[in-house]
Amino acid sequence: MEDIELPSGLRFLRQLVTVLTMVMIVGVVLISALLVIRLNQPALAIPDRITLPSGTVAVSYTQTKDWYAVVTDQNKMLIFDLDGQLTQEVDLKSD
Repeated sequence: MEDIELPSGLRFLRQLVTVLTMVMIVGVVLISALLVIRLNQPALAIPDRITLPSGTVAVSYTQTKDWYAVVTDQNKMLIFDLDGQLTQEVDLKSD
C-alpha cells in the first residue's frame, strides 16, 4: 500500500484534533484532582471561641459584623455574639 501525502489543510486539522485531545485529557485529570482535593478537606471549621453544646455537629456556619450563626445536625440554628456567648437558639423545621 502506498503512503499518500495528506493535503496541508488536512494535516493542520489533524494536528489541531491531536492538540485538542491532549488538552481535554489534561483538563479531565485536573478537574478530577481538584474534586478529590476539595472533597477530602476536613469538615466545617468554626472559630475556637465558639463552643457548641455537647453532642452537636456543625453543618453550616455564617457570620456578620455583629454575630455568628451555626446550623447543627439537629436542625437548630445557634446564634452567638462576637464574644462566643450563645444568645439565641432557633428550631428549624424541615418539611
